[in-house]
Amino acid sequence: MTQKANIKRGVSLYSYQEEFYTGKLNLEQCIAEVAKTGAKGIELLPEQMLFGYPKASDEFVEQWFGWMEQYGVEPVAYDAFLDNKLYANRLLTLEENVDMMVRDLKLAKKLGFKILRTLVSTPLEVVQASIPYAEEYGVKIALEVHSPFTFGTPWFEERMEYIISSGTQWFGIMPDLGIFVKRIPPVMEQRYIRDGGTPEIIQFISENYANGVEKDKTLEIVASMENSNKVDLAYAELAKHLIYTDPHILKNYIPYIIHVHGKFYDVTEDYQEPSIPYKEIIDILAEAGYEGYINSEYEGNRHIQDFMEVDSIKKVSYHQTLLSNLLDK
Repeated sequence: MTQKANIKRGVSLYSYQEEFYTGKLNLEQCIAEVAKTGAKGIELLPEQMLFGYPKASDEFVEQWFGWMEQYGVEPVAYDAFLDNKLYANRLLTLEENVDMMVRDLKLAKKLGFKILRTLVSTPLEVVQASIPYAEEYGVKIALEVHSPFTFGTPWFEERMEYIISSGTQWFGIMPDLGIFVKRIPPVMEQRYIRDGGTPEIIQFISENYANGVEKDKTLEIVASMENSNKVDLAYAELAKHLIYTDPHILKNYIPYIIHVHGKFYDVTEDYQEPSIPYKEIIDILAEAGYEGYINSEYEGNRHIQDFMEVDSIKKVSYHQTLLSNLLDK
């Protein structure tokens, strides 16, 4: 078995949100679609897809594991949210946040998940106070490294310093491949043009992004153009929120990476992601010895649903073929 073969393929059911929302797929059918791709890992957003969340009846739990067995898949990652703005007049206290985290750790364990994804917005002190519970329930807390945050930022360094200094095995990192956007996804570019952007200006912004031109400078230039409009300016603002991180930095953090979100915005008929350098990323992860899951996470739907029917099933299938081709499976 090659090193690449040790990286496993999974799918975040978030990828099928369009079909789930419109009633074309239910939870079982989403799981069945994952199995058809050959992927083995299931990632779930319980808030989105678990009826009765944050509770799960014994009947549902039995059915859940029945689906895992029936379709030959396994629970991998549970995507949690902290509803810190639950009340209109105040934020949650630290104790309330921790209670919410513990509630999700318990539910993750009940459904067989070994990893709980937490967002960039989760305060470090909430994670620190939750680690004893993560250990108790056998569920690791994975901090999603998600655009516009990335490696090397003060936000990241503060959390890495804690992970390293504490020596905890129950808190790690989870890169979202959306931090490696080398070119602005064409589906975004085309959407802004459909919304009234000036094609030449949109193209100018895309080229500046790809060439590494300072984003504030690009915005300043666009703002000074006599023929630019508000959509052009919005596209230049969008570019500021996308980031390209050199994938080689992954090598420095392999011991701390416990899960990977295979973010993608599109996959072409020849199984290429136009905006993210997948081959380079996977080669680096494989050579550095990463052995966890990469889970497909499709987010192109929101950029095309204004003019065509979304087919997440097809796009996820294409993305799994892309991964399979690169992993030599």
